[in-house]
Amino acid sequence: MTGGPVLAVDQGTSGTKALVLCPERGVLGTGSAPVRPRYLPGGRVEADPAELYGSVVAAGRAALAEAGVPVVAAGLANQGETVLAWDPADGTPLTDALVWQDRRAAGICAGLAPHAGELLALTGLPVDPYFAAPKMAWIRRHATGAGVVTTSDAWLVHRLTGAFATDAATAGRTGLLDPAAVAWSPRALDRYGLAGERLPRIADCDEPVGTTTAFGPPIPLTGLVVDQQAALLVQSATAPAAAKCTYGTGAFLMARTGPRPRTATGGLVGCVAWRLRGRAEHCLDGQVYTVASAVRWLTDLGVIGGAADLDAVGSTVPDTGGVSFVPALAGLAAPWWRGDARGSLTGLGLDTGRGHLVRALVEGIAAQVAELAAAAAADRGAPLETLRADGGLTRSALLMQTQADLLQLPVEVSALPDATALGAAALARLGHDPSLTVPEAVPAWKPSAVYEPAISADEAATRLARFRTEVDAVLARAGEPA
Repeated sequence: MTGGPVLAVDQGTSGTKALVLCPERGVLGTGSAPVRPRYLPGGRVEADPAELYGSVVAAGRAALAEAGVPVVAAGLANQGETVLAWDPADGTPLTDALVWQDRRAAGICAGLAPHAGELLALTGLPVDPYFAAPKMAWIRRHATGAGVVTTSDAWLVHRLTGAFATDAATAGRTGLLDPAAVAWSPRALDRYGLAGERLPRIADCDEPVGTTTAFGPPIPLTGLVVDQQAALLVQSATAPAAAKCTYGTGAFLMARTGPRPRTATGGLVGCVAWRLRGRAEHCLDGQVYTVASAVRWLTDLGVIGGAADLDAVGSTVPDTGGVSFVPALAGLAAPWWRGDARGSLTGLGLDTGRGHLVRALVEGIAAQVAELAAAAAADRGAPLETLRADGGLTRSALLMQTQADLLQLPVEVSALPDATALGAAALARLGHDPSLTVPEAVPAWKPSAVYEPAISADEAATRLARFRTEVDAVLARAGEPA
C-alpha cells in the first residue's frame, strides 16, 4: 500500500467502527459507537437515523483523535439494504430507518409475485423484503410520500457532504438497478410503484463525491461501498477466484464472477461487486439472516454468556447428541428465499445439555453456508478451492472447524479483523490517488489460521443431508395455514 493515512468508517447494523489507516504503519487510531436497532412485532426492525449519523461522527472523531495525524481522504461502508425517507432540502429524516432485516414489506412482495421472474431478470435480485426496493415501496404506500426515499448511505453522504449520491454496489442492492448498464431500471421502478422518484446519482466506488467537515478538518469523501463488497475486495484483490464469507449479524458469502452480470440459477443473488474507474465487477451473493443474532438469542435464553462461550460450552460434548437446529429465526434467505420460515430445534431429550444446543446451532450456521458455497460453485462452473472468512464469529474455532468439515474445504480466517473498514480504506485511497492500482491499495492477504476438514466426505454428506431434511420440514410447516 502507498499514500497518506485515510479514515475508514464502517456503518453497521449494531454499531459503527472507524479506523485511521496508514499504508506504512497500519492502524493508527480506532473509534466505535453503538447503534441499537429496535426489534418489533411482525418482523419489523427499525433504527433511529439520528443514531446512525451520530455513530458515524462519534466513531470517526474518536479514530482521528487517537491517531493524532491528518488524513488525506475518507471512505464509508454501509449496511446496503437499510432505507429511509428524508427531506433533500435539509437532510431531515421523515421516517425511521427500516433495517435490512425488516420484513414488513412481505405483503408488497407477495403482490409482486406475478412479476418476480421479470424483476429477477431485470435486476438480478429476487423479490424479497431483504432488499431495498420493497421497503422503499412500503414507505411510499404506508408512511410518507414526501421527500426522497433512499438507502441509508445516500442520506449519510448528504449529511456529510451535501451530495446526493450512492455507489454502484449499493445501488445494486436495491432491486432497482440494471446491473449490465449500472443504471436505474425504469421498468423495475414502475413495477415497484416507484416511477418518478428522485434517485441519487450512481457514483463509482472510488470516486470523490464531496468534502465533509463532520469530523473536524475538511476531508474528501472518496470511497463508497456496501459492507460485504468491501470485505470481498480485501479478500479477493489478488485472488479473484477466492470466495469469502463474513460471519457477523448474518453470514454473507460472496464470489466474484467478472465484468459481466451472471444470472444465478441456484438461488443466489447476482449483483455488482463494485465499479472502479468506470469498470464494473460482478459477484454472486448468498445470505444467512441470523448468525451472531442467533448467538445473541441463545445468550438471551441463558444457555451461554455470550459468543465467547461458544467454544467452551460446545467443547463439553463430542457432537450434537442428535439435536438439529435450523436457525431460521428471521426466515431463510438464499438459496430458499422463504422469509415466512421459522426456526426449528429438534431431537431434544432429557440428556440434552447446553453443549448439544451450542453444537447444533454452530452446525446449523455452517450447514447454511455450505449450501451457499455449493450454489456458488455450481453457478461459477468450478468448485471452490478454499473459503476466506472474516467477522467477529471467526474467533470461534468450533464454528470455523465445523465449517471446514461440512465444506470439505480449507477455511482461511483473516488476520485482519476489520475487513470491511480495510475495504473502505482501499477505495478511499484509490479515489484519492488515481495512479494507484487495486493490489497497491489493498493490504496483502494473511490468514491468521487455516482450518482443514477433520471428518470424511461421507460424514459431511450425512450431516448436510440431515440438515436439508430439517429444512424441508421447516418449509413444509411454513406453507401450512395458520
